[in-house]
Amino acid sequence: MGMLDGKKLLVTGIITRSSIAYHAARMAQEEGAELVLTGYGRLSLVERLAARLPRPAPVLELDVTNQDHLDTLAERVGEHTDRLDGVLHSIAYAPPTALSGNFLRARWEDVSTAFHVSTYSFQAVSVACLPLLSSGGSVVGLSFDSARTWSGYDWMGVAKAGLESCARYLARDLGPNRIRVNIVVSGPLRTVAARNIYGADGTDTYGEFEPWWDRQAPLGWDPADPEPTARACLVLLSDLLPATTGSLLYVDGGTHFNGV
Repeated sequence: MGMLDGKKLLVTGIITRSSIAYHAARMAQEEGAELVLTGYGRLSLVERLAARLPRPAPVLELDVTNQDHLDTLAERVGEHTDRLDGVLHSIAYAPPTALSGNFLRARWEDVSTAFHVSTYSFQAVSVACLPLLSSGGSVVGLSFDSARTWSGYDWMGVAKAGLESCARYLARDLGPNRIRVNIVVSGPLRTVAARNIYGADGTDTYGEFEPWWDRQAPLGWDPADPEPTARACLVLLSDLLPATTGSLLYVDGGTHFNGV
């Protein structure tokens, strides 16, 4: 038996085969879950990735800045499943003008986009799915270390700090519905988002960041292996941690606590 046998999950944010969401979806199916996926933009690409999963999974369009998409999400998901037991939120975006050393120059229009997509959407998607989470469940988001500044990350780092705070308020307000809300804080992985995270010494070279993180992590860190992060998502989506909510689960080899 798998840890997710009988679970029905909504997985957002699959962009490429390197996406954490893709590996979480694959491993969730291997653990017995049934999935509905969402994509944005090039849905045909997400559909091709869905076809690579162990079992076919339907793909729905979801632009988290489109209120109509949110208002109809439960209905559209409901065409494929009678309920949801969990949601994986793996959605983040900031315009280039809010990243890469533009912290002092970024305009509100771009910063607000980063917050809308990367922070507020966690609440918006969770609330949109409430009709299908009537028996309780688990909502999991993904973050990167927001306790420190990272060259190039800029307003996305601030948005991630907001995401982590958002999870605590959601955990408070959704707890009476028996819905747990937690965040997995991953170390750097070679995903689309990783191009905006650079070395702790302020250089603009991601290649110098990876060995620094590996040296700093007591357990070591492989940026090419998303499975530890994906597995943490699965544990939180399962019934293995029934009294854990409003928490950050670090999956980074231990770098977050290890001082220089």
